[in-house]
Amino acid sequence: MATLAFPTPATAAAEPQQLPRNVEAEAAMLGAMMIDNRLADDLVDRLEPAHFFEPLHGRIFAAIKTLRGNDMLATPVTLRPMFEADEGMRELGGPAYLASLTGSGAGLIGARQFAQQIYDLAMLRALVTVGRTLVDRAMDTSEEVNPRAQIELAEEELYKVAGDGGAESSIKTFAQATTMAVKNAERALNSGGHVSGITTGLDSVNSKIGGMHRSDLMILAGRPGMGKTSLATNIAFNAARRWMRDMADGIPPSESVGAKVAFFSLEMSADQLATRILAEQSRISSESLRMGKISRAEFGQLAQAAAELENLPLFIDDTGGLSISALHTRVRRLQRRHNNELGLVVVDYLQLLTAGGKGDGNRVQEISEISRGLKTLAKDMNVPVLALSQLSRAVESREDKRPMLSDLRESGSIEQDADMVWFVFREDYYTAAREPKRPVEGDNAKVFEDHAAWASDMERVYGLAELIVAKQRHGATGKVVLKFDPTITRFSDYAGY
Repeated sequence: MATLAFPTPATAAAEPQQLPRNVEAEAAMLGAMMIDNRLADDLVDRLEPAHFFEPLHGRIFAAIKTLRGNDMLATPVTLRPMFEADEGMRELGGPAYLASLTGSGAGLIGARQFAQQIYDLAMLRALVTVGRTLVDRAMDTSEEVNPRAQIELAEEELYKVAGDGGAESSIKTFAQATTMAVKNAERALNSGGHVSGITTGLDSVNSKIGGMHRSDLMILAGRPGMGKTSLATNIAFNAARRWMRDMADGIPPSESVGAKVAFFSLEMSADQLATRILAEQSRISSESLRMGKISRAEFGQLAQAAAELENLPLFIDDTGGLSISALHTRVRRLQRRHNNELGLVVVDYLQLLTAGGKGDGNRVQEISEISRGLKTLAKDMNVPVLALSQLSRAVESREDKRPMLSDLRESGSIEQDADMVWFVFREDYYTAAREPKRPVEGDNAKVFEDHAAWASDMERVYGLAELIVAKQRHGATGKVVLKFDPTITRFSDYAGY
């Protein structure tokens, strides 16, 4: 008696698993595009040739896109010369295959749905590739065992898959764009300080730049000793504190000019940054805090300041040697963890980032790649990015030591990519270094006169700092004078300016 044979799990598993695809949908959509070129104009920006599973279909799509880009008809007749020598086309019967694609008008009704399915299936294939690559890397321990780096790389590749949404996703109507512009203006009006972006906490700076705007890359540069890390820390703290206060006052997150802040400190440790902030808030010298030279009363002030700032939305990552791709990954991770409310990213400092690749030793090219990566991060995450940068030693050789754009170290494309470039300059730093001989009893009158003249200059400039806005896409350049207290590393508005 004959028995029916059913496939067992073993035989089923032996069948090769196919990648997600729908070649028929590809063919139907291409046929519809050739029949109605208006459909082609609508669809060419939604897909790329690489989204097609069948390579020939990808080449046909690319040819249609080229013809329409040149304002030419895309039909089987106009496409034919482009495929006379195509081996893939020859295997399917030659250029006549183009005409066969238009033989059925079925794709005319569902062309847009087919395009979406082709894109979705391409994403699934990309996910399969990422998964396979992840397994291969995890199994290969011949070079190094670094699971965290592999996780960050996998997250970066997954983000690229998720972010590959085609050009259509970034297109906004003028009505949508004007709605956002009006909301920004309303936000500036309601803030009381005419701030349309994220506040710096410094009214004079806010008045100059209107706050830190989303998707902007801001470069804060200065020579060592000018206080650029202190200023960046002050700004980060001010934005985070304003967010905390606005939330306590019941202000909706979308209307707050504060922000949750991610601070990437590649030079200083998290506890060093925290010490600076606590010193400023408790009005205790940071040097005294580090050395323990404080009284019981001052320790009480310190403990109170720490308690008040316990819930401050300022997140510090002090991992050294981060690559630009790892930075992207960590920002995205924080953004997900905090309900997309992260509003400001600070990087201290740009030259300590790495481009990620092995590179060819060209530091200028590497810095250019990093600056482009920071601008991309600002746009992708829709947050302002404040990146600190070093200046070249050329500043020191000039009589006027105020920085200029040409002083940006290994500048490459830093100036080009930045929406704003700020320089912090303290004249008292250089004046102090020029102190002449201190007079003692018996010195001639010239020694006393020189030191008195210097002391007068020092009194005039002590504690003052200039924030020079050397580039600003949204407004005028110029400078703002600030007050700087070196004992607690704090910048504040200068009332005398």
